[in-house]
Amino acid sequence: VHELITDMSTSSPDRIALQDGSHSMTYGELERKTNQMAHFLQTHGLQRHDFVAVCMNHSPELIVLLLGILKAGGAYVPIDPEYPEERIQFIL
Repeated sequence: VHELITDMSTSSPDRIALQDGSHSMTYGELERKTNQMAHFLQTHGLQRHDFVAVCMNHSPELIVLLLGILKAGGAYVPIDPEYPEERIQFIL
């Protein structure tokens, strides 16, 4: 998926990639932010094939985080914030 975003950021950088209400993000912005996130995660120890638990509400920032994890070579484990605490602890 993240390779498709990279391709779109090259061919159509000004095209809208995400829209959340009145806030939108172009493919160019999404690519830049996901690259920054991937670099941040790698700098803080994320290695290829590591799992990252993600417990966030749906938002453009969530998409940036998920794509950044994939770009850094990791995999994400989605945890719905609405899950009961016991289920979250079990997943972790």
